[in-house]
Amino acid sequence: MSMRLFAAVLPPPEAVEELARAVDRLRRLPGADGLRWTGRDGWHFTLAFMGEVEDGLLPELTERLERAARRTEPFPLRIHGGGHFGGRFLWAGAAGGIGELRRLAERADAAARRAGVPMEEHRHYQAHLTLARGRGGRGGRTDVTGGAVTGGAVTVSADPARRGDVDVRPYAEALGGFEGTPWEVAELVLVRSRLPVSGVPGEQPRYEAVARRPLGRGASG
Repeated sequence: MSMRLFAAVLPPPEAVEELARAVDRLRRLPGADGLRWTGRDGWHFTLAFMGEVEDGLLPELTERLERAARRTEPFPLRIHGGGHFGGRFLWAGAAGGIGELRRLAERADAAARRAGVPMEEHRHYQAHLTLARGRGGRGGRTDVTGGAVTGGAVTVSADPARRGDVDVRPYAEALGGFEGTPWEVAELVLVRSRLPVSGVPGEQPRYEAVARRPLGRGASG
């Protein structure tokens, strides 16, 4: 048996509510119905996407992620502005402890590799929280599909107009001034994602926290 897993930083409820108010305004803009919007429970900053992981690897994986978390002290983060990948994927960005977030992502990736999880090649890490995508995309990896993004790593896709997708660039521009309230990132979360199987249009993946590991050498547990 296997589970589809990724490591992530989850924003607290207060940060989610702030962003939700901004997204509600975006969804009233012309053309918004032509996008697939990510549900609130799918809002996260992916650190490392692992794909299908055999159950037998889970104990060592969680142990190594715990070590990665202990090596990283808690740090401040806030949701900041917006952007897009290839005019097709709309996301909210991050500000604050970006260096710490990047190091945590690198450590989570290394932990998975050392636990025996087959990982894709390293790419430049771009902190992003996916909000919407064009409807032409196929089911894909973590929070962004269609080959544009794997985990937090970026590969820019083709012009959305060629596929008839809604161009998300105006939405990214409208989100550009968003500034969320800072919070302290205090844990690394291993998340299981269950992809839709019913075939019902608009059905969202379901997410479940498999393990939570506190940051910092002073963490108990």
